[in-house]
Amino acid sequence: MAKTLGSGKTITFQKALYDGESSIFKEKRRGDNYQFRMWIKEEKKHYQKSLRTDDYDIALEKAKKLTKDLMAHGMSDKRVFSISVEELVERYLEYRKNDIDSATGITRKRWMTLSSQLKYFIILCGEKTKLSDLTHDMLYEYSNMRNEVKKGEMATIRTEKSTINHCIQYGFRNKLIHFEKFDFKQIIIKQEAIGKRDTFTDKEYDKLIRFMRSYTALKNCDALINRSNGIVVETKEQVQLERLMVRDYILALTNSCLRVGEANQLNWGDLLSFERHMLESEYEDNQKENVLVEIRVRWETSKVRKNRTFFCRGGQYFQRLKERQQFTNDEDLIFSMNGKTHLHHKRRAQHWHALMTGIGITNYKERKLTWYSCRHYGITQRVISNVDLIDISQMAGTSVKHIEMTYLKYRKEQSRTAALKSYKKQEGQIKHL
Repeated sequence: MAKTLGSGKTITFQKALYDGESSIFKEKRRGDNYQFRMWIKEEKKHYQKSLRTDDYDIALEKAKKLTKDLMAHGMSDKRVFSISVEELVERYLEYRKNDIDSATGITRKRWMTLSSQLKYFIILCGEKTKLSDLTHDMLYEYSNMRNEVKKGEMATIRTEKSTINHCIQYGFRNKLIHFEKFDFKQIIIKQEAIGKRDTFTDKEYDKLIRFMRSYTALKNCDALINRSNGIVVETKEQVQLERLMVRDYILALTNSCLRVGEANQLNWGDLLSFERHMLESEYEDNQKENVLVEIRVRWETSKVRKNRTFFCRGGQYFQRLKERQQFTNDEDLIFSMNGKTHLHHKRRAQHWHALMTGIGITNYKERKLTWYSCRHYGITQRVISNVDLIDISQMAGTSVKHIEMTYLKYRKEQSRTAALKSYKKQEGQIKHL
């Protein structure tokens, strides 16, 4: 059996395999065990490992098998020097950081959401798993696999799958992984389930409006006291001021159809103008003055990354809030107690719990009634009122198609309700029974 002696001071033995594609050798500093080495052309790196034996015949068989395996890797586009799933996610998130606050990019909050959505990708595939060991169909049953870890909403899981494949596509473009996307099992959603939104009934919303009057009354506001030392953290007046802001926040969301994130980032400088108008009423003697406000939503605060400007009712809520608040410069946040930060999510959750339980909706979590429901209610009312869908689209910052899929069912329901109502004449006017 022919052996080729090494010519250097370190290598004591060396033999080429498969016309020089790979080799086995011995090295002084590594003892008697045979070593394996192969040049990976596609990745321009040497692959080297110990064969963990000092028996030549065993080492030769191991080296031949390893050479064939590595050649097969190259033919399947799999990388030999593969990074882990965890490393891919880290690189992807670092790459997406460059998109934060760019005109065609994402918000910082959206970037944080990406990190959260990729969490289950890491859990299901294994953080240390090499990308070369992944296959395009290993997450085919992602929905079921994900729900076994933690139950998630269908919409949430669909978004996670989209984010995961964006991450995989990033890896494919950068030659880190050998396939372009995962094949996920398609989820068929019934048409009537598309666009379903959780919002208030008219009766519940009216009840909320009335309840907020008592919720913001000074006599119903208790000072916040530190239990450990008895020191007053917030006076009754300070508690009331915050509750009054929360009330106007809800009324502004409903009238403007702003997204919660857009409202939270709205500055006083984004209110461009105010106009007073007498609103037309079904009854001539029941006209009411309302204030229109022109609102600018900046692209960097918009979910769809587009500027939009629109008029909406409820300008008086912004005006009275400005009269009460201390920080009202153009750059100050509108719905904020210090002009710099909006209410912490825990504080907002406390207010929402108090409001929902106060009007008797104790199952608001099961119904998924949230701050976002105010936007849904506002859009729904405009659809019911037959406002042109293009006008609603421009105000809400969403597509006409989305409104058609999501909200038009309410128009159908309203039409059915109207057809079943009875009418009678009274003093020349038509009134509902």
